[in-house]
Amino acid sequence: MTGFGKASKQLSTKKITVEVKSLNSKGLDLNVRMPSVYREMELGLRNVISQKLERGKVDFSIYIEVTGEETSSKINVPIVRGYINQMKAVIPNADETELMKMAVRMPDALKTERDEIDENEWNEILKVVNDAMKNIASFRLDEGKSLENEFVTRIENIRNYMNQAVSMDAERIETVKNRLRTALEELEANVDENRFEQELIFYLEKYDITEERVRLENHLNYFIETIAGTEANGRKLGFITQEIGREINTMGSKSNHSEMQKLVVMMKDELEKIKEQVLNVL
Repeated sequence: MTGFGKASKQLSTKKITVEVKSLNSKGLDLNVRMPSVYREMELGLRNVISQKLERGKVDFSIYIEVTGEETSSKINVPIVRGYINQMKAVIPNADETELMKMAVRMPDALKTERDEIDENEWNEILKVVNDAMKNIASFRLDEGKSLENEFVTRIENIRNYMNQAVSMDAERIETVKNRLRTALEELEANVDENRFEQELIFYLEKYDITEERVRLENHLNYFIETIAGTEANGRKLGFITQEIGREINTMGSKSNHSEMQKLVVMMKDELEKIKEQVLNVL
C-alpha cells in the first residue's frame, strides 16, 4: 500500500498541485488538506479517493499557488484610516508613510473575501486529482511486482527447507529406534519383540510429519496462486501465512532432531519476512 503520486497544472492565474502519499494500514485512514474555499467539496473528494485506494494511511493535499494578479485579501480602508487618524491624534507630526506601515499591521487591517467555487476551475482540479491518483496507482503497481518476486523467492525457500527436512525423516526415525533399543538394552529387560514393534509404531506415529508436509505444500501452492490473482488479496495472504506458520510449528514440535529443527527455524525466518511484506498488500 506504500505509494506516492503527484500532479500539477497551470491555470490562467493559479497553479494547482495535488500530492497523495500512502503507508501501510489495516483500513483506510484518510487525511485531506485543501484550501478552505473548496471545503464543501471534501466529502465527494473523499469518496473518490476511498474508491481508488481502498486501504492505507493516506495523506491527500491540494495546494493552490496564485501566479496572476489575483488575491482574496484586500485592505480594509475604513479600518486603516481610523488607525491613522487615531495615531495622528497621539503623534500629530508623524510621517504619514510610517503611520500607514503601522496601520496595515494592526488587527482587521486586511479582510479576506470568500470566493465562490468556480465550477470550471473545480473540474480542472479534479483532472489533476485523477492524474495524481493514476500516478500513485502506478507506483503501487511497480511496488507490487517487486513484492511478488520477493514472495515467490521466500515461498520457494520455505519449500526447499521443507524438502530438506523431509529427506532427513528416515534417518530421524532410525535414530529414535536405536535410542529406544539402546535404552532397553541398558535396562537389561526381556522384551517381547512383537509387542516392542507395536509400541514403537504407535510411538513413532506421534513424530510422523507426513500430514504437516502435505498441508504445508498445499498452503505454499495456495499462496502462489493467490498472489497471481487479479483481486485485492492482502487479507487472504495474511490468513494463508497463519496456516503456513501453524504447520511449520507442528513440524518443529514433532521433529525431535537437531538438524531438522534448524531447518524449521530457517522456515520460520522466511515466513516472518513474508508476514512483514504482506502488510503492504491491498
